[in-house]
Amino acid sequence: MSGLEILALIVLAAQMIFTIQVINNVHYAIKKYKKPRETVRPKAALIVPCKGLDDAFEKNILSFFEQDYKPYTLLFVVQEQEDPIYPVLTRLIEQNRSNTCAQNVRLLIAGRTEKCSQKLHNLLYAYQQIDPDTEILAFADSDACLSPRWLAYMAYPLRESHKNENGAATGYRWFVPITPNFATLTLSGVNAKIAQLLGNTHFNLAWGGSMAIRVDNFRRLKLDQIWTTALSDDLSLSAAVSQAHLKLKFIPACMVASYEAVTWKELWEFGRRQFIITRIYRPGMWLFGLFSALFSVFGLWGGIAAACCSFVSPHPSWILIAWPFLFVAAQWLHAFLRQWTIGLLLAKDKAQIKPAARADLLLFWFFSIILLIILISSAVGKTICWRGMRYRLNSPTDIEIIKQ
Repeated sequence: MSGLEILALIVLAAQMIFTIQVINNVHYAIKKYKKPRETVRPKAALIVPCKGLDDAFEKNILSFFEQDYKPYTLLFVVQEQEDPIYPVLTRLIEQNRSNTCAQNVRLLIAGRTEKCSQKLHNLLYAYQQIDPDTEILAFADSDACLSPRWLAYMAYPLRESHKNENGAATGYRWFVPITPNFATLTLSGVNAKIAQLLGNTHFNLAWGGSMAIRVDNFRRLKLDQIWTTALSDDLSLSAAVSQAHLKLKFIPACMVASYEAVTWKELWEFGRRQFIITRIYRPGMWLFGLFSALFSVFGLWGGIAAACCSFVSPHPSWILIAWPFLFVAAQWLHAFLRQWTIGLLLAKDKAQIKPAARADLLLFWFFSIILLIILISSAVGKTICWRGMRYRLNSPTDIEIIKQ
């Protein structure tokens, strides 16, 4: 057996291991999604930082009022009253205050940050306004559309009896194209590959647009101090939970729709920002992502090159010829499983997701190339632009605000 054939077997074995993990994650998602929940209702505060008008903004905001949960407080927080979102939020609060299970709905003005990211400054300001008997802190972004049971599912693993086991709970986003232009379909496809990694594993990371933590754990992990000099809410929370040897529970039912339409420039800036932050906060996870993207790209194209060379040689190797076919079959299976799963988790958006699902099934190989290019580009640089503000990330606890 030649060295190239041994390489082919190693690549295919690695692909099989990853496929088994994907299947396990899908099984976990479906099992948890279908499992009925007990009526556990610790008092919660849902904090929503807002800046600027997102796509489908009013639809997203209404989903925060529609939570089937009692008791909870709903806190919207902005940087300043001059934000164009402020009058819209004021109107929506007045229109929906009497049609919600939320006992208290408030719109807070946090002011400008000095040491941490504006988002964390807003979150900490809202945290200081919660009622003393609040047990659960839930966080959702203004570009996320929640299901009515989102808060109930998020609070369940954080009940009192599990506070020393589960450090935090998280969902994730799924980009739903508003317009199916190629850049938006690519964004959805690239994000889908990342979402598929979440499951019943030790490698889960929180996503700040859909996450929750007990108030006592928030204080015990000193996040109220860590966030004062940090940029990332979710990655700093993930690190604190991991260091405390607690579990970060992924809740499939807390997958949220994020309605987007982007240009190639916006896709590039978004991807670089996400991966630069990951490289600074969780370098091991960034390296894993880089390796996975390299594996997806070179596993396919290396296999095609090896198969072509073997096919025209006097002594063709069936192992080498089979390499790209088996690799593509596994990659296509991954794409099918993630799209089938999200069709169940976000059933109400299934029709709108269809163009992205078709693109994923046909162009998963192209999305892998785009993901690899963005990851490689994020290997250099420490400066990012986020919601109109520019930051330099010197370390997880040392950021500079360059421009407000």
